[in-house]
Amino acid sequence: MDRPTPNVADVFRRYGDTYRDQAGASLSTAQQRVMRAIERCRTAALGGHVEQCDGCGHTRVWYNSCRDRHCPQCQSLARAEWIRDREAEILHVPYFHVVFTVPDEVAVIAYQNKAVVYDILFRAAAETLRTIAADPTHLGADIGFFAVLHTWGQTLIFHPHLHCVVPGGGLSPDGTQWVSCRPRFFLPVRVLSRFFRRVFLRYLEEAFDANALQFFTSLEALRARQAFVEHLAPARQAEWVVYAKPPFAGPQQVLDYVGRYTHRVAISNARLLDMDEEQVRFQYKDYRDTDHPQKTMTLPADEFIRRFLLHVLPARFHRIRYYGLLGNRHRKERLAHCRQLLGTASPANSSASTSPPDYRDRYEALTGISLRTCPRCRDGQMRIVEHLARACWGSAITDTS
Repeated sequence: MDRPTPNVADVFRRYGDTYRDQAGASLSTAQQRVMRAIERCRTAALGGHVEQCDGCGHTRVWYNSCRDRHCPQCQSLARAEWIRDREAEILHVPYFHVVFTVPDEVAVIAYQNKAVVYDILFRAAAETLRTIAADPTHLGADIGFFAVLHTWGQTLIFHPHLHCVVPGGGLSPDGTQWVSCRPRFFLPVRVLSRFFRRVFLRYLEEAFDANALQFFTSLEALRARQAFVEHLAPARQAEWVVYAKPPFAGPQQVLDYVGRYTHRVAISNARLLDMDEEQVRFQYKDYRDTDHPQKTMTLPADEFIRRFLLHVLPARFHRIRYYGLLGNRHRKERLAHCRQLLGTASPANSSASTSPPDYRDRYEALTGISLRTCPRCRDGQMRIVEHLARACWGSAITDTS
């Protein structure tokens, strides 16, 4: 019989305690919290309920989810709800996907100053897009977009970058016209790249001067301003990577595509292949190898956990943000005005306040997949027959691998 494929929670449950002992004080409070949440997710530690089919009598146990945003098991409903809320905001125009990345000299500073540098990344990218788009030599319009922060590469290395999804046009300066971009072309990426580099480095220097940056261990020397300036010198000369992917085929593709991006975590359970003898094997995509991009990597379990925890976000940090016409203030009114200028109808009202209170009903309404239908007979309905209390805080967690 084939061994079941492991998931991230299985890795944490089996090797997490050993990693905690090795990491010691270097493990942050946020990282400890994420580890604990993932280890307890969908186990008796969080409680749950027992369901029974009212037709064939089939019984199953559902344990509660941790709902942590870093957990690969807890994103399906959140993703579906986010997509539902965005449907009312999609305009019937071409959409573009623009990605902003930072060089290694900045990435190492970002890891020790996540909240500050991630905020700078959002601010610099937003200022870049809005400024260049407003320039009459390029588009000459006030645009709107949302941005999603990712911090990982395919092999879980630390690689902060921002995915921006932008309608292909915007409002004219006087607000009386919709200004469309050229077919299949949004804004010149070299202009975006150089403006982004200049703005980002200016904000980073301002943060240094305001004593908002902290440096430890190998970066401790950067506390001196001259060392900080010299460290960033290569980044001032390099071409920063900003690229625009081909435009989406239509509004539904926008939703399907960005839905995968917005609630993605560092690695999905589907990419894990095996874990054994303190090793974890997973799939990754090598974008440089166009002939054979799908590859596998094997890491020691402690290194796998370390890389995963590189991507834990600061508490209460917003990794999805909205700008311009999609800014939270007056978003509804501005989108209605855009549709009027475009001559398109407003979408049907779909308010989150009318969502069914039970998560099973919400999931079915959003995905079309029923969690109530019996998986065995496909005819009966699963009814809750018992509620399971949460286990004591210090109780052991069963390894389900």
